Amino acid sequence: MAAGSKTGNKLERKYLAHFIDASFGAESTAYVRLGKDLESYTIEMNPDSESTKNILGETSTIVKGYEPQGSVETYYAREGDALYTQLDKIINERLTGSELETTVVDVTMDSSGTVVEAWREEAIIIPTSKGGDTGGVQIPFEVHYNGNRTKGMFDIETKKFTEAQAGGE
Repeated sequence: MAAGSKTGNKLERKYLAHFIDASFGAESTAYVRLGKDLESYTIEMNPDSESTKNILGETSTIVKGYEPQGSVETYYAREGDALYTQLDKIINERLTGSELETTVVDVTMDSSGTVVEAWREEAIIIPTSKGGDTGGVQIPFEVHYNGNRTKGMFDIETKKFTEAQAGGE
């Protein structure tokens, strides 16, 4: 919990932000915030766990790891949007492998909008379709988190991630 925050205050969803680097490995990052047109985004942790029961009737559970992923079900193509440009390129050129790799940053803010913490992680972005109804061109996609999580801070205005120093924040 952030220093100075009140116990029991429900944190509004807008204070958990998700950014995708639309540069997909270019020299300078171009983080785009998810959320426009999205009513929900959840990172499903998909734990790899195993439970066993011993002869005493006790159950123990071991968590071996996680395979986190999220689905962006409503993503409208918008002219000039860097993420749309990259998703469209992936679809049109049928890109695969390392061409789908980028980074994502998940940012937690307090109720005043001040960044409390940020985590950057490698990810694979996989568009699942292109088209949609009369509401506009949609390109829904999946985000597969691939590890190498790094804690740091994120400047919401400049969209720059700064890695935390070893042994400190």
